[in-house]
Amino acid sequence: MTATPTTTAMNKAAALKALHQQGRTFIIPNPWDRGSARLLEAAGFPALATTSAGCDFARGVRNGATGRDAILDNAVEIDRATDLPVSADLEHGFGDAPEDVAETIRRAIAAGLAGGSIEDASGRPDQPIYGFERAVERMRAAVEVVRTQPVPFQLVARAENYLHGRRDLRDTIRRLQAFQEAGADVLYAPGLSTRDELRTLISEVDRPVNVVMGLVDAEFKTVADLAALGVVRISLGSALARRAYGALMDGAREMLQRGSFDFIADAMPFRDINMSFPP
Repeated sequence: MTATPTTTAMNKAAALKALHQQGRTFIIPNPWDRGSARLLEAAGFPALATTSAGCDFARGVRNGATGRDAILDNAVEIDRATDLPVSADLEHGFGDAPEDVAETIRRAIAAGLAGGSIEDASGRPDQPIYGFERAVERMRAAVEVVRTQPVPFQLVARAENYLHGRRDLRDTIRRLQAFQEAGADVLYAPGLSTRDELRTLISEVDRPVNVVMGLVDAEFKTVADLAALGVVRISLGSALARRAYGALMDGAREMLQRGSFDFIADAMPFRDINMSFPP
């Protein structure tokens, strides 16, 4: 059944689509809760993407421990907290079957999200990546849902080979080309680390490519590096959440090991945080 999107949802999805078509590289940072989303909006970013790992860490559980309901609830909270378009990290669609993926995309669109990603990683140690045909079938199911809806939801297709020790660039490109042909709007192969790998991938697909920073020690270090290679979108995954937790633990270690509180000097001023939020 086709849902009737709100004007806000339509406008946000259209804004996210336009960012991918503007001809300039943009950063889409990943907040993990309402507060971090509002701070990133205040900083001036044009769009946000959620992080399932950041959501899980905030709940005090390991990455992948929460299910579809919690991940979607987190994405909706972030979406409602700002006026920016939000693309959701939807993991592998929360199920192996194409029908599971379709239901996840259907719920994401119904919730008013502007976009979302589906990966070809299964979550199973014995077979971490879905077989080629199965992966494509799952992506087609996602696309079919998107095409029944009036909202220009941006579907991001992720090929996860490199994150699971399968450094097979040809297979990764083959998968992304198939996802593109299925109808995905944005392509994504997390874990690539060299300029040559990324340049080759971008030259062989016809969709905007996302690169996530912070997962591997990559040769490309700056927005300028990535723009020169043809990258359209740069995300951070759980990096900002991990940076925040790292600062927390640095302070904890200083107090316990040195008995001092020097870390407070680097804290964001209370007023700056407080005034970034609505009354």
